Amino acid sequence: MEYLLNCEEMKRCDVTTIQKIGMPSMVLMERAALSVVEELDSFDLTRVLVVCGSGNNGADGYAVARLLHLQNIKVDVLFVGDEQKRTTENKQQQKIAEYYGVSSVKKIENNPYTTIVDALFGIGLSRPLSGKYLEIIEQVNQAEGEILSVDIPSGISADNGKVMGNAIKATRTVTFAFRKLGLVLYPGADYAGVVKVKDIGITARGFEGRFPKIYTYTRKDLERIPRRQSYSNKGTYGKILVVAGSKNMSGAAYFSAKAAYRMGAGLVRIVTPEENRQILQTLLPEAIVTTYQRSQLDGDWLTEAINWASAIVIGPGMGISEEAKYLLSKVLSISKVPLVIDADAITLVAKEPELLHDHEQKIIMTPHVGEMSRLTGKPIPKIADDIIEVAEKFAAEKKLTCVLKDARTIVTEGTEDTYVNTSGNNGMATGGTGDVLTGVIVGLLAQGLREREAARLGVYIHGLAGDAAAAQKGPYGMLADDVCDAINEVVR
Repeated sequence: MEYLLNCEEMKRCDVTTIQKIGMPSMVLMERAALSVVEELDSFDLTRVLVVCGSGNNGADGYAVARLLHLQNIKVDVLFVGDEQKRTTENKQQQKIAEYYGVSSVKKIENNPYTTIVDALFGIGLSRPLSGKYLEIIEQVNQAEGEILSVDIPSGISADNGKVMGNAIKATRTVTFAFRKLGLVLYPGADYAGVVKVKDIGITARGFEGRFPKIYTYTRKDLERIPRRQSYSNKGTYGKILVVAGSKNMSGAAYFSAKAAYRMGAGLVRIVTPEENRQILQTLLPEAIVTTYQRSQLDGDWLTEAINWASAIVIGPGMGISEEAKYLLSKVLSISKVPLVIDADAITLVAKEPELLHDHEQKIIMTPHVGEMSRLTGKPIPKIADDIIEVAEKFAAEKKLTCVLKDARTIVTEGTEDTYVNTSGNNGMATGGTGDVLTGVIVGLLAQGLREREAARLGVYIHGLAGDAAAAQKGPYGMLADDVCDAINEVVR
């Protein structure tokens, strides 16, 4: 698990490290500067400009300039800020740099710099930029050299990744101790470029037991996957019911069912219209296929299928017909096992929210931002702008686990903590990959994981499978089936 910090959490950790643990601020700055210089080793350092503000981020910049100067690298410092608002450390670092003979300039010269170090603002920026700050950011972005930002690109909010008027478009960002949420959420993630987290002596001890609310997973978290038992059979790993597909629309059912098997499920049963039988039995002979005609929906067979399962998916490719609505209401009224509501079933819930009233089973709902717009009545831009808050509020109100799918998928129950996914890539923006995710999540549910853990781990594994598929096929050539088949590479 990796914590993703907002501004207040990082400042609190920083203050605790300095004031209670006793690590001097100037020592932390020196380590920060050394880590930046280490990362600059791969840049063209023929001529370097360090842009410094008046805060401690600028103080880091002065230290970086001094260390480069002592390596006989041609470096200039450009100070942009209010002389009267310099922090104590900023004044000290400026004085030290001047003592060693570091050159300072008043403006970005026409002679191009090969590398620019952005130390203008740190994580504390709380209001939109204006005036000279916007001008200097524009000049830096238009310069020919590569840009390395210190801690966070200047102009990006550390709390939410929003652009505060304008922001530095960095090639790389060196951040300290922990990743900040603004480096992960978009558009901040785009502005940050490649992010490197450096250890400068600030650790989780600085939280003093008040740990950050938001986190993501790393590969170490794959240890959360349920272990296979030596003495077991197909029933040991769960029985999954996939209620999916509509007339001559079998793809979504196929992807969800196949992904559940790839994730290790023991048995998968697909309930789908009769027209889909042949293609599903051909594509996925491992699945049990139970088909129906429109006139057969009232039969006991549906109750039997629902009661058979230890976990259920409903919605992929199902459509929003009266038959689909009947299937959803039947599953909600009868089932007592964990339920994943996806795709068309989400649209049905958006049309008739009372379907979810007094539900007894544990529910995971997996809307993308367009479906969340239908569920909440909020415009898509508003949801994208406050994606964590929207997901948390919806999950808390509906008493379910919400998987709000976007470039950064959010998983939350609206209480305690929230997961932000950082695996995956833009090659996954293709039809069928959402159905694969549904199958991965229900596959973990069937093997005994609780809803919150199945959702978080499922989203992470799905993204890793997408990364593996992109490495093999390239983001342009990826298909949902490639993501599905790459699950094996992740979990084996």
